[in-house]
Amino acid sequence: MTLEEGRRVRLAEDLGIGEAVAGAPGAVVGFLSLGAGIEGTVERVEELPESHEVREYRRLKALFEDYGHTMPVASRERLETEIATLEPEWAAHRERGTQVTVRVRLDNGLVLDGAHQDILTPL
Repeated sequence: MTLEEGRRVRLAEDLGIGEAVAGAPGAVVGFLSLGAGIEGTVERVEELPESHEVREYRRLKALFEDYGHTMPVASRERLETEIATLEPEWAAHRERGTQVTVRVRLDNGLVLDGAHQDILTPL
């Protein structure tokens, strides 16, 4: 699902946000929870940047594919080793897919920022 700015959405599940503190330092007086079904409007959609390891994997893999056949054996083997050490991070990235967060202004006035798009359903 791809959310867009200005689109109406609904919270798909209950969301516990954190503890409310008042009075004496550190005195917890409650817990803020948003119930499923609250509606709002998407204000911002952001794709999270790839990790350094994922970018490095892409760079080294492209280098290997383009120039690996021309490299000295020791250099090619070292490059293959570096690529192999980054493959678990690359596999995890591919499994997760593109990570998108949104900022939603809920109808009750609260703003939910940095929320994962999967907790929202479009209307």
